Amino acid sequence: MPDANPPQEAPRGMAMINAFDPSRATGLSARERAMVERRQRLLGPAYRLFYEHPVHAVRGEGAWLFDAEGNRYLDCYNNVASMGHAHPRVVEAIARQASLLNTHTRYLHETVLDYAEALLATFPASLGHVMFTCTGSEANDLALRIARAHTGGEGIVVTSLAYHGVTASLAELSPSLGEGVPLGRHVATVAPPDAYRGGAGMPARFAADIAAAFAGLARHGIRPCALLVDTMFTSDGVFPDPAGFLAGAAEAARAAGALFIADEVQPGFGRTGAMWGFQRHGVEPDIVTMGKPMGNGHPVAGLAIRPELLERFGGTVRYFNTFGGNPVSAAAGLAVLEVLREEGLAENAAAIGAHLAAGLRALAERHPIIGDVRGAGLSIGCELVSDRATKEPATAETARVVNALRNRRVLISASGPGANILKIRPPLCLSCEQAELFLETLDAVLREA
Repeated sequence: MPDANPPQEAPRGMAMINAFDPSRATGLSARERAMVERRQRLLGPAYRLFYEHPVHAVRGEGAWLFDAEGNRYLDCYNNVASMGHAHPRVVEAIARQASLLNTHTRYLHETVLDYAEALLATFPASLGHVMFTCTGSEANDLALRIARAHTGGEGIVVTSLAYHGVTASLAELSPSLGEGVPLGRHVATVAPPDAYRGGAGMPARFAADIAAAFAGLARHGIRPCALLVDTMFTSDGVFPDPAGFLAGAAEAARAAGALFIADEVQPGFGRTGAMWGFQRHGVEPDIVTMGKPMGNGHPVAGLAIRPELLERFGGTVRYFNTFGGNPVSAAAGLAVLEVLREEGLAENAAAIGAHLAAGLRALAERHPIIGDVRGAGLSIGCELVSDRATKEPATAETARVVNALRNRRVLISASGPGANILKIRPPLCLSCEQAELFLETLDAVLREA
């Protein structure tokens, strides 16, 4: 099994199959073409746009987006505004606190303490401290700094198409960013927990792969530090089942002397139907990192951690983040927790997610291109294959489906090494009627394809 920087189980990185290509763009208005040209001139070549025909969004409400012409789009992709676009409760909390005070955590302020108490109450009691950052990348970066201080190691194990952030330290352990971002010497990758292709033996094989990866790092003189995984393996292709398999993976990491860090930036805050993705697996992480939906679009992130892990780091490092934990961010975070609870959004995610998954499986009976449907709550992967027997990825067809859905004003994306897995992760307020609209539109697109 893999040593440090092993041969990849799948191609490094995934082409943006639904990306905008100016040389092939059709149907753009003069205004849109001018905006694209201005964007390229001002922002440079590293940025990407979604879809063959980019969407010019100017307003959002719940699970809807509206473009400059007033056209309405069903958003089944954006997990940042997880409570729903422009949720009035969150907007009001941000505006109210911004009108009073915004400063940093070197002054006393009760709002960040109220938020810390409310947030920690959603975790197992073993996770007794919370630290705040502005982005998920910062949260993962801080988690790794603490893990290195505690273990004295450097070796990190991630999955072969993982994404964990954009800082220098996170990019070198995010294979999904592509060949242009080399993995660090201290990073080993393992194949994702693909039960569709791996069958019943997947959980044991995944744990064994992790153990072997840490052993390979150790053979190169790299002491184990952490297993870092998105608990829904979203960039790898959405792999949630069987529930419980992550417990064996965490055990393998700890047996090697490493910590288990659960990256909940995408699965967290009710998306899987539970508050946290790791809860489906009956395992308690050593560190949990959070981001995207934490402020429903406001830039707030953080981590929850076992207090004993902070002793060495906290005793030697003065941690400070100017805007991490500021009063406005804390107010936004509190409002998100209130909305989640009072509107029952995790429960809605479980119910509507089950309805969507059942609808997709019904579509699979009519459309043989659908090879597998998997997910938890409103984090769903629908794998398209050109042959159900061989499970050959239907990459080109997936690109056409994603763009055809966009042209019918339904927004999703795709993931996985073959770029053939429809990634469905709408705001948690998605209604049954909106779920039906998605299913009906996908059915029509598949019939045409």
